[in-house]
Amino acid sequence: MPLDTSASAAVLHTSSDHFSAVVLQSDVPVLVDFWAAWCGPCRSLAPHLDALATHFAGQAKVVKVDVDQSPDLAARYGIRGIPALLLFKGGTVVDKLIGNPGARGPLEQLIQRNL
Repeated sequence: MPLDTSASAAVLHTSSDHFSAVVLQSDVPVLVDFWAAWCGPCRSLAPHLDALATHFAGQAKVVKVDVDQSPDLAARYGIRGIPALLLFKGGTVVDKLIGNPGARGPLEQLIQRNL
């Protein structure tokens, strides 16, 4: 199974092996959270991502990529600090937000302007 949904029923977890199928080939925009388990700001962002995944279900996806498990993806997309959120549409990065914005609003706007 390519996805681990243990953290939330709505947020998908993927790795290098399935990134293309889950993110690049998606027919809806995909917000990808590059994160790590040891990253405090990443963990505090998780509830906001869970809420967004539920709110935008069917319109957009929220996907998490652990940079420790998929360092090749972090390198490919130039991730130098986490959390880093990239918005993919049609297999291309169209928007990004680096760091934890501290609230759901900026993340919701990021998705909304790319629907």
